[in-house]
Amino acid sequence: MKTLKHKLVIAAFTFAALAAVADTFAPEGGARAGALQDSPAQAPAPQAQPAAKVVGASADVTAASASSATSSSSPAASAATTATAAPAAAPEPIFVSAASRNLILRDGLEWTFGGKSQRGWSLYLPLMRRLLSTDADTGTPEFASALARWQRASGLAPTGVLDDATLYGMISHWQSVRIKDRSYPSADQLVVAPTSDFYDPTRPDELRQVERRAYDAYKRMVAAAAADKSLGLQLTKTGELAPEEKFLKIVSSFRSREYQEQLRKKSPDAGRAGLAVNSPHFTGRALDIYVGGEPVETKDVNRRLQVATPVYLWLVRNAESFGFRPYYYEPWHWEYVGSPIAEKK
Repeated sequence: MKTLKHKLVIAAFTFAALAAVADTFAPEGGARAGALQDSPAQAPAPQAQPAAKVVGASADVTAASASSATSSSSPAASAATTATAAPAAAPEPIFVSAASRNLILRDGLEWTFGGKSQRGWSLYLPLMRRLLSTDADTGTPEFASALARWQRASGLAPTGVLDDATLYGMISHWQSVRIKDRSYPSADQLVVAPTSDFYDPTRPDELRQVERRAYDAYKRMVAAAAADKSLGLQLTKTGELAPEEKFLKIVSSFRSREYQEQLRKKSPDAGRAGLAVNSPHFTGRALDIYVGGEPVETKDVNRRLQVATPVYLWLVRNAESFGFRPYYYEPWHWEYVGSPIAEKK
């Protein structure tokens, strides 16, 4: 009996010694003797993160977890995350309603200017978009929203609707930045521009006079337009407007009071909107510039053609940089008022 117990004790010590040796020489990171390790197939799945709701989406989007390095860093995972980004917020109902109203008023608003009945305001859209700093279509909530910001800044009810009060507010702004002092320039303040700058090259010297600063600014502006290839202007080898090019040529500049009165007598129905009694042309700083169609015809069909030409749209975007401001009613009429930007050039 003692012999059997003795043998059992020896066997137990022997087994323990062998286990210790195996544990000592096991590979680093490998399974240690007597310990259990799950295989990759048996590894417990990581706990899912809380679901993140996307505003306006039809289903919840579950945040990506770190279940595997491959799925979290792969292009497919990145694309999936991008595809589930929240969409833009829906426009406010007030601007959706305003957009519908603007579609009606764009061509249907009845108003008056210079003693003449007017209908709609679509003719002035390029200037309006410039004023509102937006390229949005008039029948969109985006346009209504931009309009509301301008209305609020101008002390008007921010409805987003371009009604008669808002239109007159815009007109008041455009008129306020025009030439104020309409006194005659002195003789030394005028220069006689060459015939190549004029729409009608046969125009006499006395009708080709331009105030010196205005003429210099005009030449800089034309040079900038000539450099814009998108306008497709015909140019000379030196980059000047070619003789056959009519766009941007001067139609009319300085006018004496006597000459202005002659024009009024020839067009007795022109009214205040057409030929002013106290014209800014008296200063030599107002230029009628050819932008298409009949040069100075105020009929709506002609003005509608003019405000759609690339040259007119370029002037709306760029003329202010050279010190020129528009007379909103006449697409061809631009007045040099000077500006810090223009004076630095």
